[in-house]
Amino acid sequence: MKNLEERGHLLTEQVNINSQNLDQLSSLEFVELFNTEDANAVAAVAAAKNQLAVAITRTAIALKHGGRLFYIGAGTSGRLGVLDAAECPPTFCTPPELVQGIIAGGAAALLRSSEDLEDRAEDGNAAIAQRQITQLDVVVGITAGGTTPFVHAALAAARQRGATTIFIACVPSQQVSAEVDIDIRLLVGPEVLAGSTRLKAGTATKLALNILSTGVMVQLGKVYGNRMVDVAVTNKKLRDRALRILQDLTGLDREAAGYLLQRSNNRVKLALIMHWTGLESDEGVNLLAQHQGNLRAAISSYDNQIQK
Repeated sequence: MKNLEERGHLLTEQVNINSQNLDQLSSLEFVELFNTEDANAVAAVAAAKNQLAVAITRTAIALKHGGRLFYIGAGTSGRLGVLDAAECPPTFCTPPELVQGIIAGGAAALLRSSEDLEDRAEDGNAAIAQRQITQLDVVVGITAGGTTPFVHAALAAARQRGATTIFIACVPSQQVSAEVDIDIRLLVGPEVLAGSTRLKAGTATKLALNILSTGVMVQLGKVYGNRMVDVAVTNKKLRDRALRILQDLTGLDREAAGYLLQRSNNRVKLALIMHWTGLESDEGVNLLAQHQGNLRAAISSYDNQIQK
């Protein structure tokens, strides 16, 4: 055990003075304490706003040029990355390969804890090689405590291949450094349950990933106003959402919106193009393609052509 690294100095491992009597609190006092401490997660994300903004811009540019976005982590951090990646296809109709989550231990680690695998730096290297990361890609390493060998090795390998690298951790850079392009620190402070980073650290990480992926998709033209116009119509709930988007943006009644959605082969963005321009489906597809799928840019271009 003489080679075991001491981690007690890390912010995520320290004892929270506000919860030292945690096991003596009533249920209501327990909930109130958690609620108070969770506010630190929101504040931590706000403090990292500049770095998050840079990450959104850099990632959007990379994806516009054919790159992919990868999240890589272990344990809770890895699961949060996989979750965010998995939500992109239904929300933004992205191909599964565009945003990918990599977790130490693979798919099995999503259901059953495999935290010991986070120490395998060689697996981090292998994950980058297996996915053939290039200079077009963006790799986001997520590690609450900042020290995970699996993540650091993956980031080093990705950087060697010329990829854009982003580090998300909940400890200050003075405690754990990272040689990356964008360094995001979510300093939530010690956890209510000492060392349990699935709590505030996990919450702040989820908030940051929400902002990153949604911001990127907005810049890729996957959103019009605040509507998910690239929603994948794959179940009753999403079909209802698609119809309501069409009704709200076009003024059509539900039956007419349903017919328009059918004509567009269940593609909301295309349906809007067809309604607003009078173009047929094939022409609408071509117009969108000319503007990299950006609905607002396509409509603006069409209107300018008509006015000439």
